[in-house]
Amino acid sequence: MSTSKKSKASAPAPMSDQDIQQNYTRFQTDLQNVAAKIGELEQEAEEHVLVLSTLNEALAEEPDRKCFRLIGGVLVERTVKDVVPALQTNRDGIRKVIENLAEQYKTKEAEFEKFKEDYGIRPAGRI
Repeated sequence: MSTSKKSKASAPAPMSDQDIQQNYTRFQTDLQNVAAKIGELEQEAEEHVLVLSTLNEALAEEPDRKCFRLIGGVLVERTVKDVVPALQTNRDGIRKVIENLAEQYKTKEAEFEKFKEDYGIRPAGRI
C-alpha cells in the first residue's frame, strides 16, 4: 500500500499530448529568452568596461575634464570624476543581474530536464 502512494507521488500529473507539447515549447522559449537576455547584458557590461578603461585614463590625467553621458535619452554634460563612479555602479549592477539570470537559467533548465524525464521526451534520433 505504501508503494502505491510513492509511485503516485512521483508520477507526473496526466497531460494530453497537446499540453505536453505546449509545455515543452514554453520551456524552450523561456530558456532561449533568458539566454538572449544574458547575452545582451554581457555585451552591455563589456561596453561599460571599455568606457571605464578609457575614462580611467582621463580620470588620472584630467579629473575635471568634461564628458557626456546619455541618461534616459537625454545627453547630459558631467565631469569624468562624476561619471566614473556611476558607471562602475552600473557595471556592477549589470554583473549581479547576469549572475541572477544565470541562476534562473540553471533552475529552469533543471525543471525542463525533469519535465522531459517525467514524460519520457527524448530528442529525435536518441533512443
